[in-house]
Amino acid sequence: MYKIAIVPGDGTGTEVIREAVKVLDVVAQKHKFTCEKTNYDLGGERYLKTGDLLPESVMKELSGMNAILLGAVGHPGVKPGILEHGILLKLRFALELYINLRPVKLFPGVDCPLKDKGPKDIDFVIIRENNECVYIGAGGSIYKGTNNEVAIQEMVYTWRGVERCLRYAFEFTRKRNLRKKLTLCAKTNVIQAHELWQRVYNDIAKEYPDITQDYAHVDATCMWMVKNPEAFDVIVTPNMFGDIITDLGAIIQGGMGIAAGGNINPKGVSMFEPIGGSAPKYAGQNIINPLAAICAAQMMLEYLGETKAARDIENAVAWVTLEKVRNLGAGKMGYGTSQVGDLVIEHIRKN
Repeated sequence: MYKIAIVPGDGTGTEVIREAVKVLDVVAQKHKFTCEKTNYDLGGERYLKTGDLLPESVMKELSGMNAILLGAVGHPGVKPGILEHGILLKLRFALELYINLRPVKLFPGVDCPLKDKGPKDIDFVIIRENNECVYIGAGGSIYKGTNNEVAIQEMVYTWRGVERCLRYAFEFTRKRNLRKKLTLCAKTNVIQAHELWQRVYNDIAKEYPDITQDYAHVDATCMWMVKNPEAFDVIVTPNMFGDIITDLGAIIQGGMGIAAGGNINPKGVSMFEPIGGSAPKYAGQNIINPLAAICAAQMMLEYLGETKAARDIENAVAWVTLEKVRNLGAGKMGYGTSQVGDLVIEHIRKN
């Protein structure tokens, strides 16, 4: 039995999570495991009603779960930054979700914006360090609002944070066992602090002679992701660069409607989510694509060790994109949100 926290969140998050939970229930029954689900109303609606973001009592409960499945956090009535810092970043830091795991996989039948590229070309993973860099909030400003204003945001790395991220990346590359190539994406020619990343990478690489070492500056990484995405197997990168290149990855795999990610603590509770956000303009219309949320559930099951169930979901999504839903855009699928979830379930039950 797995204890799963369900956080539907805001906007379309509630709709896509509903479909992910439907799929989760079906594969759990098929593969003989149980998910004990607890719902939490974290998000903009709760904040506007109560002023609460993430109470310590809820944080304590979440820390005792096996995994968290998140829909989306974002509300047009809440000033940008409040929910992101008060919920998402708080979860990442408090639960030490120090790995952001983003598969970049083009499913069959999905339109790709890259000329002459198909599923065999776009199948790599980005591992983003998730607890350091500029996101720790070190910095500030003086003389604010004047011509003398100075604003500083510090890029902070620790040996511990860098080492554990890189070691996870080497282990992941070995377990993935595809091209067995790990690319460090940084900016060592300009950012002196990235020398720490390169040095620790080189030290750990000695323990993994079966893994091909590779390095690319972040600007070159962006170019090669567009020109030759097949060159990549696993990319590991600091937090800020990861924030940028993962969204580029989402677009080349077909868009936010299919992109999912995990915030991982390898020894604790981890959180999985679709990448597309709350998309409030589409909320309540049954037109948003739930496949990214369903893929997030698939990633969660992979993390929990339910590999057969995870494979069933991945195969079902591939069938849906190849045979049923070619356009992943909201309102352009030819099916409603709930119908797409039903299609995934149909394939799981028949196979």
